[in-house]
Amino acid sequence: MRISVIGAGYVGLVQTAIMANIGHDVMCVDSDPEKIKKLKNGECPIYEPELQDMIEDAKAQIFYGNTVEQAANWGEIVFVCVGTPEKEDGSPDLQYIDNVAKEIGESMREHIIVVNKSTVPPGTAHRVKEIIQKYQKFPTTFDVVSNPEFLREGCAIHDAMNGDRIVIGTDNWKTAEKLIEAYQELQTQVFLTDTISAEMIKYASNAFLATKISFINAIAQICEQVGADVKEVARGMGLDHRIGDKFLGAGIGWGGSCFGKDTSALIHIADQIGYDFKMLKATKEINEQMPKEFIQKIQTNLNGVNDKIIGVLGVAFKPDTDDMRDARSIPIIQKLVKEGAIVKVYDPVAKHNAEKILTNVQWTNTIEELAENTDAILIITEWKEFKDIKWREIKQKMRNPRIFDGRNMFEEEEMKRIGYEYYSIGRPNKEGIHNQ
Repeated sequence: MRISVIGAGYVGLVQTAIMANIGHDVMCVDSDPEKIKKLKNGECPIYEPELQDMIEDAKAQIFYGNTVEQAANWGEIVFVCVGTPEKEDGSPDLQYIDNVAKEIGESMREHIIVVNKSTVPPGTAHRVKEIIQKYQKFPTTFDVVSNPEFLREGCAIHDAMNGDRIVIGTDNWKTAEKLIEAYQELQTQVFLTDTISAEMIKYASNAFLATKISFINAIAQICEQVGADVKEVARGMGLDHRIGDKFLGAGIGWGGSCFGKDTSALIHIADQIGYDFKMLKATKEINEQMPKEFIQKIQTNLNGVNDKIIGVLGVAFKPDTDDMRDARSIPIIQKLVKEGAIVKVYDPVAKHNAEKILTNVQWTNTIEELAENTDAILIITEWKEFKDIKWREIKQKMRNPRIFDGRNMFEEEEMKRIGYEYYSIGRPNKEGIHNQ
């Protein structure tokens, strides 16, 4: 089958790689000529585990272009994977979706299926259909389908190949059959519904997961005060199959391009119809509070941060990505710098993106270099390689051996045995002194 993908970002490139690797001929287009140039030269413009290899493996079946016209006249199915950034009022900006729909209308000459993979508010499929019809130059039929993505950055390839479900929103059974055929090699459960429900499923799913994380972070605040261990609490909760153990890791909050944007969008949608979504507003409020609580913990236990040398391990919003969008490291580092701290930073992948955002910090190339003469080390992103740090050796390089673990990667008893002052989220120390 001939497949087109419009947009060479995280969603578009993963969709391109997956479709090509299961046997389709794929054309990926993007308006950014530098991005397409890199791809043609065999260089993936984003960091995502396995993605580079998958693109390389299927390079004979992947073609690149720069225009929507090329995509509209190549594929039987055209996946739209462009950004829908958050506007000031919390609503998604649909200008890129609208522009693509307009260009498809002006360009297509034969029947195609236009598939929205971008996260869009309920009713967008109808909106896209109307725009295409308005600008349509050639008398041909088409369908618009909602097919939201459920990928996690850092494990997007795994999620795409082993998803829980593929949601297809359409009122046309023949169109649904075509999409099912395109995905059949994945052997993933397909959930068929209407377009508006499919669009809503994406927002509802992300909002629920964000709420689950904020809930356990609120529980963590209580745990610190009453002497409970939030990791034990979460473990006990997760054994209940109705709750499950996923997304119950307490820490300094979620970031990235999806949860914040999608919760804001759903709040805006609710406001538009007159429903005050108080629970989701509280979810966002708790998440925004977590970095502030972490900073307060640092300031309290360091007796202020002015002139203190602080090392930061990890700045990407999550491990196995170079994405800095809404990363929790940003408000934490910016506040520490503002308060007079000397901040040293190490991240195994995200430096090239982070340098554009985080200024007045010292970038280091190794963990050993970061530890030199520091008064504290903060763990912001739970990169797997941090688990293998030789903390006894690192301790010898530090001026004051303190660790503030924003992701609860380690156990306090172990770190204290090595000789560290150790502070985490939602866990008291063994002597009953709270991690405040």
